[in-house]
Amino acid sequence: MLFPTIDFAVFFVVVFTGNWLLRPYAKPWRFFILGSSLFFYGYWSTSYVFLLLASIGANWFFGRSVHDSLGPDGERTVRSRWLVRIAVVFNLGVLGYFKYFEFFLTSIYDRLNSLGIHANAPVLNVVLPIGISFFTFQAISYVIDIGRNQWKRPMTLLDFAVYLSFFAHLVAGPIVRASEFAWQLDNRPDPRFVESSEAFMLIVRGMFKKVVVSSYMATVVDPVFQLPSAHSSWETFWAILAYAIQIYADFGGYTDIAIGVALLLGIRFPQNFDAPYRALSVQDFWRRWHMTLSRWLRDYLYIPLGGNRGSVAFTYRNLFLTMLIGGLWHGANWTFVIWGAIYGGVLVAERIVKGWWAQRGALGLPPQLVKTLQWALTFGIVCFAWVFFRAQSVNQALEVLGRLFSSGGGSGLVTPLLIVTIVAMVASQFVPPRIPERVTAEFAKLAPILQIVALAFGVMLVNALGPEGIAPFIYFQF
Repeated sequence: MLFPTIDFAVFFVVVFTGNWLLRPYAKPWRFFILGSSLFFYGYWSTSYVFLLLASIGANWFFGRSVHDSLGPDGERTVRSRWLVRIAVVFNLGVLGYFKYFEFFLTSIYDRLNSLGIHANAPVLNVVLPIGISFFTFQAISYVIDIGRNQWKRPMTLLDFAVYLSFFAHLVAGPIVRASEFAWQLDNRPDPRFVESSEAFMLIVRGMFKKVVVSSYMATVVDPVFQLPSAHSSWETFWAILAYAIQIYADFGGYTDIAIGVALLLGIRFPQNFDAPYRALSVQDFWRRWHMTLSRWLRDYLYIPLGGNRGSVAFTYRNLFLTMLIGGLWHGANWTFVIWGAIYGGVLVAERIVKGWWAQRGALGLPPQLVKTLQWALTFGIVCFAWVFFRAQSVNQALEVLGRLFSSGGGSGLVTPLLIVTIVAMVASQFVPPRIPERVTAEFAKLAPILQIVALAFGVMLVNALGPEGIAPFIYFQF
């Protein structure tokens, strides 16, 4: 069930109505939200529901057991540490089977064949459940936080089930931590004071990004990446930029809709994007892009690896490994490993250059010129890395990059409208936050009938400019 569809609209009308009718009644409301979320997830396949329920039951049990194993003052014990490790291994084992087992098995057999040992890899046809990476990461963070004594009292099984299965963030994030969600379950928000204006603005904006912008970018990106040899350097250059816009519009659009939908139900999610393409460094980019994942990797991978507590070389190792594993998290393909390695290497290089720069001092260039050069270099690195993220194989990524230096191929895909759209989307990243906030505030002041007219116009505009049918969100595959 995709967000910008009639099916979801009907589903959400039912959920919205039941949510506010049952909100004063704690348990009935929780069961209603849980049932609605399981229906939403099972819409793709009922077998997914059993996997989700198994994850809910196992991780609630782990969380309870870890809490009971802490010392009198909440200090860690040998038993609690081992239970946390077992929980992490269990979750990563389940994730690894569905997401990586076939990939590693095929890689091993390919390596054997390259050594002259002929063997055929068995065909497993493991189906990747939608959203498994997201709810698995949320479950891991919950158990680890209990092990760190950040919870005085673990969640009840029902509350944990609502948290992990909540449909708005279930299939593609944002990665919401239990500490950001659990306290809202006991709230009794007044439906008259729900941030509906902000929610509607987010939903319409998200639909425009996904249905119009992302779909339009795909008309250039898909043919160039499917057959790079048929396209010129001009088309390839703009296709690479178009993919940077496509994935931002697609994932950012999903996040906008998810946050808006949750707001209409009285639940607030953390922000997941903050104008990432205005970043002046790769470190700054990762503070703005998929922010909930960046913080998760920092708190549950980088810091446990040792963070910056040690030698400079040790810090660089931890930084590189974090991004490498973050890349692999996105998918079972060597392209994602390279994508993560690019960011790991560049983040290390940035730290080295900053140290050198601090010792050398200013170069005498105007500050605005320096910022412009920093932005151009950062945006160039991000777009270069996106090529590996989008390509189906390493060879395809290299072929796409190679076409940047070729002269043959067509050029009909690049139109003035495409160039204007890409430039406008990048320029929109530099709009001060106070402007959209002001627009939302002015929208909230409108009479209800005028708000309805404005929203209806926005939806009709999206429908008119968008293609026939809705493509799945890109991040569903992760």
